[in-house]
Amino acid sequence: MEIEFKTKQLCKDCNSAKQLTKKYGDKRARYIMRRMKVLAAAPTLADVPRHPPDRCHQLTGDRKEDFAIVIKDQWRIVFEPNHDPVPRKEDDGIDLNRVTKIKITWIGDYHD
Repeated sequence: MEIEFKTKQLCKDCNSAKQLTKKYGDKRARYIMRRMKVLAAAPTLADVPRHPPDRCHQLTGDRKEDFAIVIKDQWRIVFEPNHDPVPRKEDDGIDLNRVTKIKITWIGDYHD
């Protein structure tokens, strides 16, 4: 998949092992790099694993257009389809088979 980032800083962090380690610590940085490789290798959002350890899932409520992939424990990489318009199914849900571009919007623990 094609990956973009919401901010230049997030892009810089995610494209440098040194920056990731500095910001998130060694262990968490390694998990983030693994998940980024999974996202990059998937041709579409439908191809990103839905089971652990990655467990990609669509969020709910006011974040229902966003998705998250598990880093470790409560930590997530949050992203959105980066299409205009977002590919839709007949029932107005997001067509995961046609999402080929995403934008990483945030990394952290949104459970707190």
